[in-house]
Amino acid sequence: MAIYSYITEPLTNFENEENRKAYEEGLKVVRGYLGKKYPLIINGERIFTDRFISSLNPSNHKEVIGEIAQAGMEEAKKAMDSALKAFETWKKVDPRVRADVLFKAANILRRRKHEISALMTLEAGKPWNEADADTAEAIDFLEYYGRQMLELTNIDGKILSRRDLERNEYRYIPLGVGAIITPWNFPMAILTGMTSAAVVAGNTVLLKPASTTQVIAYKYIEIMEEAGLPKGVINFIPGKGSETGDFIVKHPKTRFISFTGSRDVGVQIYENAAKVREGQIWLKRVIAEMGGKDAILVDNNIDVDMAAQAIVTSAFGFSGQKCSACSRAIIHEDVYDQVVELIKEKTEKIILGNSEKFENKMGPVNDILAFNKISEYIEIGKKEGKLLTGGQTNNEIGYFIEPTVFVDVDPQARIMQEEIFGPVLAVTKVKSFEEGLEVVNNTEYGLTGACISRNRQHLEKAREDFHVGNLYLNRKCTGAIVGYQPFGGFNMSGTDSKAGGPDYIILHMQGKTISEQF
Repeated sequence: MAIYSYITEPLTNFENEENRKAYEEGLKVVRGYLGKKYPLIINGERIFTDRFISSLNPSNHKEVIGEIAQAGMEEAKKAMDSALKAFETWKKVDPRVRADVLFKAANILRRRKHEISALMTLEAGKPWNEADADTAEAIDFLEYYGRQMLELTNIDGKILSRRDLERNEYRYIPLGVGAIITPWNFPMAILTGMTSAAVVAGNTVLLKPASTTQVIAYKYIEIMEEAGLPKGVINFIPGKGSETGDFIVKHPKTRFISFTGSRDVGVQIYENAAKVREGQIWLKRVIAEMGGKDAILVDNNIDVDMAAQAIVTSAFGFSGQKCSACSRAIIHEDVYDQVVELIKEKTEKIILGNSEKFENKMGPVNDILAFNKISEYIEIGKKEGKLLTGGQTNNEIGYFIEPTVFVDVDPQARIMQEEIFGPVLAVTKVKSFEEGLEVVNNTEYGLTGACISRNRQHLEKAREDFHVGNLYLNRKCTGAIVGYQPFGGFNMSGTDSKAGGPDYIILHMQGKTISEQF
């Protein structure tokens, strides 16, 4: 089979009427299976337990998307046994065969693209463009990691042999059973990337998805099964973090943990993984992405309209529920008033409403917990800065929060320091570019950021001193592309694992040197 060069999946142009009709058909397909009950999947077996949670539409929280069985300790132990058994055969499968599973899954996902995106609109509250980009990114991860695995099997010549004396080989081998704990904000893309990288490397997986997007996670398993993934390689065990999550993180047979989520949970996982348990014969590897407090730094002598658009797009895309979202705008005093006025103007043009309607470009926040947390931060913001626009919340039908901007905020204020994970932007004024860089770097995070400037020396200084894993110059700070902008951050943003990059799969493997003397 010929493997073509990696090309990113094109995004859907919804200005095209046919594409809009196709998406509406996807919504009809999803509405045809709303309210269905979903089982666990352990060793390929569908298992219903006596505990279920209801997944709700955040745009209309009275609408049930599905009811998903929840794993307890008994099911988690069964899943571990299944994964351990499957690992003994899956690790020996030709890497080219494992890669083919990913390539086939990518094609299946393409065929179901609008259905899966529509499911994200209903279960995750994603507007059409955001959901479409999520599905496209999932396809990119499958295509990219499949090719990366093929490259890693072809490393002959990188290690030298000594003629007439010895032949030296170097190969990558799988780690073992991995605990994959995925987030709700990119419920198809990030879940696909984390899980597919682990399995294409030859590992087996215990998959615990976020509680609010478990139907989407189940659909991913369906796709992987259809693509030919053997039973037991991925075991689907949604459940409580304090029960199922703790069990798989602490289990002595868990070889690695891959986590995307909040800082606090990530720190707890890191601590638990560091402790060697009875019967454990390795140090567990942790691959973690834990959020950010991302900033856009605006220099003077810039295109003020472009700067304001980059800030608003980065701050309010998917209601600010991205770890890469701009939650801080740091603006030079020479252009502060102009940029702030344009931020207000552009923010007030955003149409907030049910994500199912194409014209609504911003939807609800994730659930009642997110709604309450963000609402509390808005009240804090009213004390720490001047409310420029927004600030209204309403959860009568869905979890809706207006895009909210606070200006004249002190760099040390809570809304400038703490991750809110919602549509709240804090804006501060600085007297110089150098002062702006100091403010940029004064949080415990270091995920993404952007610098907007026409001054070449300032751009070069930002390259060196703007301390984030993903830095963007003269553009928005969201929207990393698989294969082009490997994603992962510094400090409390995680382990800088660089998803979608050339070394990500290696994090799921270990190197082995073999020398044969002649």
